[in-house]
Amino acid sequence: MITKIDRKAERARRHTRVRTKISGTTECPRLAVTKSNKNIIAQVIDDVKGETLVYVSTLDKDIKTKAANVEAAKEVGKVIAEKALKKNIKQVVFDRGGFIYHGVVKAVAEAAREAGLDF
Repeated sequence: MITKIDRKAERARRHTRVRTKISGTTECPRLAVTKSNKNIIAQVIDDVKGETLVYVSTLDKDIKTKAANVEAAKEVGKVIAEKALKKNIKQVVFDRGGFIYHGVVKAVAEAAREAGLDF
């Protein structure tokens, strides 16, 4: 019998595989991107201390586009980079969260790079 693939479990498995190789430190925190059908979330995380340094989502008032499309992703990437640079964070490591580096995730990464983050 053919079983249905659990997409959430598959994404979690991919994210675990990515997280074994990536960890954010105080000098080089982790830029984690999460997406859903309605929202995009980006966080800069220090895994050593276990705290979020910068947080941006499409639910914030700073973001004009309230959707989970590429335009909103570019805006989220730009704002997260600006907030990180204000906190003196220039170098980050990118965590795609088990998602394919394509579309929304790629747009967040490229916008953050253009706004001044190095990764």
